[in-house]
Amino acid sequence: MCRLLGVVSARPITVADAVGDGVLKDFVALTRVHGDGWGVAAVSERGDDPRAEVSAGSALDDPAFVAVTHEQRAVASIVHLRWATNGLAVQPQNSHPFVADGVAMAHNGSIKPMGLLDGLLEPAIAASLRGTTDSERYFGLIRQHRSAAPSLAEAVRRAVTQLRAMYPDASLNALLLGEDQLIVVHAHAKSQLVDEDIEEITAADLPAEHLEDYFALRSTRTEGGALIVGSTGFGDLAWEPLPAECVVAFSLADTSMCEYPLG
Repeated sequence: MCRLLGVVSARPITVADAVGDGVLKDFVALTRVHGDGWGVAAVSERGDDPRAEVSAGSALDDPAFVAVTHEQRAVASIVHLRWATNGLAVQPQNSHPFVADGVAMAHNGSIKPMGLLDGLLEPAIAASLRGTTDSERYFGLIRQHRSAAPSLAEAVRRAVTQLRAMYPDASLNALLLGEDQLIVVHAHAKSQLVDEDIEEITAADLPAEHLEDYFALRSTRTEGGALIVGSTGFGDLAWEPLPAECVVAFSLADTSMCEYPLG
């Protein structure tokens, strides 16, 4: 499981400038648990495809993470801190965001049993996978739906609806960046932390939100006009809840929002 942060701005801006150094510091402090890798995907200008930088190390005190969040200017970025699901390797191929077909994706959740996911993927999609995570397979299913869907947001909605029927308790929360949109999947339904996760969060003294509402996603708009989307448990921004069990698409052109309820 993981922590997610998304930024959309009318003009290219660094992640640090968009959210503020204090909020970013709060986010990075979550590596006390979420320290199994990090990644940042960004779109420099509207019309561009996202590019990503990932690592299997902790973001804390990593010069590469500092550089990409403090120096790289973009009109949209997604940032991911990984807490590896038990049994899945900590390696760069398993770090989010994944990038393919002009889209980047980062996921927060665990989809088990993973074998059912493999059975959904067409051979060409399965052959394109680089890592061993359920999250990359989830991304593969979205890419598969994109070939027939009229838009990326609709492809995401179809994939999430399909998975929800098979995995009613799974968190399918995700951020996707591509086709000039930031797409947020806010779908965690009955997801709950297991006892060992609760113990680890408690021992790490993370903010209480991690135990009260770990899987929720929320959004806010800064005085400078940037749209921020984030997981619970960090930052003192004026957060507002996102629609539940819904795919939400934010335009990079004007940050307008379009909702795609699941079903």
